[in-house]
Amino acid sequence: MTQGAAVFNQLNLVVRHMQATLEFYRGLGLPIPPNAKGPHVNVELPNGVSLEFDETSFVPQWDSSWRGATGGSTILGFALASRGDVDELFGELVAAGYHGRQRPFDAFWGARYAIVDDPDGNGVGLMSPVDDDKRVWPPPGPPPR
Repeated sequence: MTQGAAVFNQLNLVVRHMQATLEFYRGLGLPIPPNAKGPHVNVELPNGVSLEFDETSFVPQWDSSWRGATGGSTILGFALASRGDVDELFGELVAAGYHGRQRPFDAFWGARYAIVDDPDGNGVGLMSPVDDDKRVWPPPGPPPR
């Protein structure tokens, strides 16, 4: 048994098109150097977490059991300063050609929330601070499409 708890410090995304992925995440404001390129890019985030991107051709170098799938079942959460910022960033990303999976809505937990898919189909959640006055329980049903 280990002596201490595991500490989350890295998220690795397998990507099909590195430049398209980097462009998307730059649009979210991540500090990705302009000269970054594949097959591996590491982005150190201000909160100490490392977000890493690996091209599909590179994955077998560190995962001999990889089955070739990318995207689809993960939501990466990004905090925004205001409810209006959620709507604005969602609109900018969709206008840039990215798929808006869930348009902005007032979520039952009190935040403004939306989801945009990155180029590999990973959901990227955009969430405002929670406003306790906007909490609703039980949830009123699925958000509008």
